[in-house]
Amino acid sequence: MNDQLVKTVFEESIYTITLTRPEKRNAVSDRLLKSLEKAVEETPEGTRVIILAGEGGHFCAGLDLAEHQHREPFGVMQHSQWWHRIFNRIQMGGIPVVAAMQGAVIGGGLELAMATHVRIAEPDTIYQLPEGRHGIFVGGGASVRVAKIIGPGRMCEMMLTGRIYKAEEGQSLGLSHYLVGKGESLAKAKELARRIAENAPMANWAMVTAISRIDNMSTDDGFYVESLTAALTQTSPEVAERIGHFLSRKGKGPQT
Repeated sequence: MNDQLVKTVFEESIYTITLTRPEKRNAVSDRLLKSLEKAVEETPEGTRVIILAGEGGHFCAGLDLAEHQHREPFGVMQHSQWWHRIFNRIQMGGIPVVAAMQGAVIGGGLELAMATHVRIAEPDTIYQLPEGRHGIFVGGGASVRVAKIIGPGRMCEMMLTGRIYKAEEGQSLGLSHYLVGKGESLAKAKELARRIAENAPMANWAMVTAISRIDNMSTDDGFYVESLTAALTQTSPEVAERIGHFLSRKGKGPQT
């Protein structure tokens, strides 16, 4: 799919979704969000990994305040839940998602990034939750996803003060997993995507759907679901083939 706001490319089991609103730092309007939702819903059959990126030097600057409109409380709640539905689909859709981040990762852009599973940042990446400065509250999932990563106290301070974290600080807090050079995030995302795509699809599905759910459970329930998930993945024919191949190679000694 190619349109004004989102473009997609599918190549060798890797599906790349790029936000293409560079003149607005890829700020999220309703039209962009609809385009993103459509792109996710139309993920091609056979996709093993999704890459999410932004065009023009920025990942996503969050909600486009120029398009902010007055809504009644119920309308605001429904709009927020729309964001939740799309971002939940990204996080829980069963396909690993790698984010290539640069420039602004702000507000809703940070909420979007934290719904992905592997995050790569360039040196100019900045993170911010400026909603408090605008007199509003987060609505795209930050109070759950961001708070779980950096802690609720740190997130509260981040919102109260409008604090900006730079790339290295974000790396230390877990907002990114990899820090690369300028202009290198997409190449690194493709490298990691190819590596992830080599895993058994059921194992990838289990990792991206079970771990975050287990985090929300009691300890005993988490252990039980872990055992169920292990039972599903470890008894598949593909696993037996993979382990057999590994053992046969190991028996031959060092490979050259």
